[in-house]
Amino acid sequence: MRPQSHDFVARAAAALGDARLQTVLRGIDARFVAARRRALDDLPEYEALRTRAAGIRAHVLDHLDLYLERFIDRVEAAGGRVHLAEDAAAARKVVVDLCRSAGVRTLTKSKSMVGEEIAINEALADAGITAVETDLGEYILQLADEPPSHIVAPAFHKTKEEVATLFARFHGGTPRREEGADLVAEARAVLRERYFAADAGLTGANFLVAETGQAVLVTNEGNGDLCQSLPRLHIVLASIEKLVPTLEDATTLLRLLARSATGQEITAYTSFSLGPRRPGDAVGPAAFHVVLVDNGRTAMLADPGLRPLLGCIRCGACINHCPVYAAVGGHAFGWVYPGPVGAALNPALAGLAEAHPLPAASTLCGACAEVCPVKIPLPDILRHWREKSHRARLSPVGERLGVRLWAWLARHPRLYHPGLRLLAAGLRMMARGGAIARLPLLGGWTRRRDMPAPEPRRGRFRERRE
Repeated sequence: MRPQSHDFVARAAAALGDARLQTVLRGIDARFVAARRRALDDLPEYEALRTRAAGIRAHVLDHLDLYLERFIDRVEAAGGRVHLAEDAAAARKVVVDLCRSAGVRTLTKSKSMVGEEIAINEALADAGITAVETDLGEYILQLADEPPSHIVAPAFHKTKEEVATLFARFHGGTPRREEGADLVAEARAVLRERYFAADAGLTGANFLVAETGQAVLVTNEGNGDLCQSLPRLHIVLASIEKLVPTLEDATTLLRLLARSATGQEITAYTSFSLGPRRPGDAVGPAAFHVVLVDNGRTAMLADPGLRPLLGCIRCGACINHCPVYAAVGGHAFGWVYPGPVGAALNPALAGLAEAHPLPAASTLCGACAEVCPVKIPLPDILRHWREKSHRARLSPVGERLGVRLWAWLARHPRLYHPGLRLLAAGLRMMARGGAIARLPLLGGWTRRRDMPAPEPRRGRFRERRE
């Protein structure tokens, strides 16, 4: 059972007290942030590319119906078939039915966040079909029976020692290995047998090219190529907003994706797949199917406050630069997508009643928007959800009363300004050395940090007026 979003406060508290996790999280900067910085330093045209990429994504969302039709036509002209799934249940049914009709017993799977979103592994298991994760991180988590904690590095929270223990437990008959390279070699040897035994392969797609009908998949391990070329059935599972108009547009986004995600110029493997095996092809599937999942995207498209979020290319840069994620990790967010993108996306997918604590779990510092390669205004979207949560009375009672009191005072400046001066004077009296160590009603803040005392200065508006 997946953890639930409404447990964020409890999960965050547990994460803050987990010394092992805190040690792992301190590696975010070296692994992701610094690598991205170096990659962009070598790309002087980054801002121009970023502007172009944002335009591509906005254009697709404005004409999504047109590009969906064009993509479907191209796939079917190449001998493939496209299935439209309105929600998660419909998508699960399509995939399971395709596997059953082809007599599939074992399926190899490349990393797919949409697969996590619709719980496809659980559906396949219920149908008696064994799904084997082939991305190393996802494979580790499958053995551990845990959800991903990051959309790019799903097992980021696992230590090398924990992986060694898992492999020794599940691989059986092999000596325990401790070095990273040895563990990778061990996983590769185990998975290689699964590739050749699989009846079907399921992959995600980073982009879907309307111009050609191709599904674009990026990996660093080559597992996606083996999943889609060796079995007799290849299923692509992707959400509808993955569409891009042309191959040129896809390459523009690819130049930003890897640099933003892992600091690479491009991933080790970038694969373009189209249709089933043709006469004369040495390898390839006999059948090619694309399952396009809506699952709330159309509703987001119709909401101006949420629409820009559909431009996301899942690079994870916002997660890597988020101070909240760096403090509590991915599992605290309680569902498929962690960090700022999860706080913005999960309420739309899981429902605001379920996920309303997530938009509130943000400092609104703006780092996520600053690093987003397609210029998604994530802080604006989080504020959008907070407003909806407040109107639906989902936010805490104390918070709603506080906002109501502030709003009343703000409408009465003769009370507001003297009250503000009185509060500032009181806070200065409580300060020691320019900071306040303990503050009533704000213990959650002062428990871990000091609060700066207000500066003894006149109002900014008065200064400007004078």
